[in-house]
Amino acid sequence: MAARPQNIGVKAIEIYFPSQYVEQSELEKFDGVAAGKYTIGLGQTKMAFCDDREDIYSMALTVTSNLLKKYNIDVNSVGRLEVGTETILDKSKSVKSVLMQLFGDNTSLEGVDTINACYGGTNAFFNSVNWVESSAWDGRDAIVVCGDIALYAKGAARPTGGAGVVAMLVGPNAPVVAEPGLRGTYMQHAYDFYKPDLTSEYPYVDGHYSINCYTKALDAAYRDYCKREAKQVNGAAKTEDGKTSLDRFDYMTFHAPTCKLVQKSYARLLYHDFLANADLPAFAEVAPELRDMDYEKSLTDKAVEKAFMGLTKKRFQERVNPAIRVATMCGNMYCASVWGGLASLLSLVPSKDLEGKRIGLFSYGSGLAASFMSFRVNGSVENISKVLDISTRLEARRAVPPATYDEMCNLRKQAHLQKDYTPKGETSTIIPGAYYLTKVDDMFKREYAVQA
Repeated sequence: MAARPQNIGVKAIEIYFPSQYVEQSELEKFDGVAAGKYTIGLGQTKMAFCDDREDIYSMALTVTSNLLKKYNIDVNSVGRLEVGTETILDKSKSVKSVLMQLFGDNTSLEGVDTINACYGGTNAFFNSVNWVESSAWDGRDAIVVCGDIALYAKGAARPTGGAGVVAMLVGPNAPVVAEPGLRGTYMQHAYDFYKPDLTSEYPYVDGHYSINCYTKALDAAYRDYCKREAKQVNGAAKTEDGKTSLDRFDYMTFHAPTCKLVQKSYARLLYHDFLANADLPAFAEVAPELRDMDYEKSLTDKAVEKAFMGLTKKRFQERVNPAIRVATMCGNMYCASVWGGLASLLSLVPSKDLEGKRIGLFSYGSGLAASFMSFRVNGSVENISKVLDISTRLEARRAVPPATYDEMCNLRKQAHLQKDYTPKGETSTIIPGAYYLTKVDDMFKREYAVQA
């Protein structure tokens, strides 16, 4: 019998974000809010967006075709293709089925779409890893595509939008290995963010409640992860003297509704370490009464937040900041958010600094579903970094004034659910090699072209 596959994980990764963005500082002025409300309060710098020329099909086609081309992937070497998204164009036909036009005669491709708010991409990734580990595996690799267009109605939530997609090649002998058996999960029924109105792209959101749900999910998924980790090593997980458990992750990436929430979440994990062992030297300055605080109170307590954000400030800059570059420059990509964080990390941190290191990943989707997992960087990621070239691509984009962004939001609103429709957005804004919508016919069939 053939040996089972080893070192399953991310073999290649590609990202796509629209070529247009709005400056959050300009948006503050346009919205008439205090300076720093979006840039400091939310930690957001720019927000990517698209007009009616791009949709989830075009963006998924772009990122998948780029992954195949840039890494010279033979389409016949792919045996599974799965999509995670919450940007729905059709209640029946999957985004995955649209991507089949890129795979020529290779029709033997398992997988469809996975939907649960921002968690779909993570579930698609888990399904792909599970497939490679299973008796159904036929020796080929899997591709996971995840992404969304995040739009909000006018108001407080609008600056937390964004747009982008990520595609990953998943298989054995990967340089970025998903650590086997190390996944912690938390699932609950909650109405924190949902999209029951199919006539609109906009969600219903309870902002404060959703942040509360995110924090609870982080706590529970991390606890579940730690429990599984302890079981793997028979309870003998060791950290170096004077170090906290959080230090076992050299880098971390989080689902990023806002970058400020990521900062608070990293600090929250150190609070867990404090509760587990308050006697560590690292916690010498922490008020002892924080240890006995009621759990519900701790979720929003400013003293807890301040103490642990202070303690993690330096580590955050080194270990998490490289992973939020895309999030602060593009906004929330929903399903692609946490995986865009991984791409950001692999692109910005030199390969030699990543090799042999461990990456923690927290994924959250409202409604709710959450998982905490970890990767080990097993080999060189130099080629991945070179292909991604994220800094150059972010710089090459075009800034538009908030008034134009506002018009584009209205354009998308008018285009939503239309048939016999020709998009009005300028095709000149589409970068070479990207797909864009040319028409929606009277039967709702959508047609695309590739920018020359």
